[in-house]
Amino acid sequence: MNPVFSAPVQEFQREFADFLRGIVPADWAGAGTLPEKDYRPFAASLRRQLYDAGYIGVDWPVEYGGRGLTPEHQVAVAEQLTRMKLPQSALSDVFSMQMFGNTLLAHGTEEQKHRFLPDILSGDVKWCQGYSEPQSGSDLASVATSATLRGDEWHINGQKIWTGTAHFADWIFVLVRTDPEAPKHRGLTLLACPLRQPGIEVRQIKQMSGEAEFNEVFFTDAVTPRDNAIGAVNDGWRVATALLEHERGGAAAVLAVRFEEELDRLCVLAREHRRDRDSDIRQRIAWCRARVLAMKLLGYKALTRSLRGEPIGAEAAMTKLYWSEYHVVLTELAMDILGDEALVLRGRRTTQPDGPDAPGSPTDSAGWITTFLTARSSRIYAGTNQVQRSLLAEQVLGMPREPRPAPADRKESA
Repeated sequence: MNPVFSAPVQEFQREFADFLRGIVPADWAGAGTLPEKDYRPFAASLRRQLYDAGYIGVDWPVEYGGRGLTPEHQVAVAEQLTRMKLPQSALSDVFSMQMFGNTLLAHGTEEQKHRFLPDILSGDVKWCQGYSEPQSGSDLASVATSATLRGDEWHINGQKIWTGTAHFADWIFVLVRTDPEAPKHRGLTLLACPLRQPGIEVRQIKQMSGEAEFNEVFFTDAVTPRDNAIGAVNDGWRVATALLEHERGGAAAVLAVRFEEELDRLCVLAREHRRDRDSDIRQRIAWCRARVLAMKLLGYKALTRSLRGEPIGAEAAMTKLYWSEYHVVLTELAMDILGDEALVLRGRRTTQPDGPDAPGSPTDSAGWITTFLTARSSRIYAGTNQVQRSLLAEQVLGMPREPRPAPADRKESA
């Protein structure tokens, strides 16, 4: 069972497939076959070609550089890229386009949209997310990084952590406390802030996979103009949670395509290791296949709601919870198939900081091992899975809210 695009979108996808066949070599085996050092330059070059041809942000309004099409067209683009074993985007696009760009479309002023969106679409300006802090991870509303308005500038002081891609980003959208006297959910503002200035220090954090995609970011009287507040001042909680909907659920249908390609590679791994006749392995692969189909249907449900102009809301938590728990199971299965080979890193490591490896990746142990390691972190980032379960219980199922003790030094929100 596979959902079918509408006739106009199918025609658009065929047009896009013809374009891709014109820019990839005839013997193309997939982006995952590229050496690690070549992958990101290739992805950046491909993105530029897609942008020049009008295939980046096809569902964004024409006045900001998009094509004014639908989210269904955007999913069709992602699906075709994966079919042809090409990257869906550059690394920073998750933050720049999926999260900040879509939030700006909903909550930004016209001046902000015209100022920021074209450069985001072209990829000339890269963004990162400044949410988590050392003492404010899952409890996002307790962030302590402050911003004080002095004349026409915000002065920012504090620290953010686990800031993906900050080491090469140009701007950061940062959640700050602008009213320390207000209840914690009501004194926050989302600010757009340039990263390359004397008041900001970025330090990379090495992960257990060997990568260093996350960072600590320190603000010491960093400045950004007054009109870089996204949404109303002190209304940042509403804007920030809307942004998280784009992070957790906005790409649901696209993610399913990536996981399906990864599962096909796992089946190849099982055959190579002669485990494809093992009844336990076969049963676990079948379990994964059913979950990927369910993930795809959940994604198309989210897409349908988007086409109707309906917000995803708290149900976005279900998508994040579902795929992150699934990916842990899938990568554990890969380790069991590898057996003793899982003790040694052999071949090419994953080029992806989260989720499945690049399409067409080889079945080297190094790729599966590093994907296995990064899968563990998916239960934590973008809101821990315990938090996602609480959101679903309270806001979707209508269960009673779990009692939360109020901090002694701060008013609790009503």
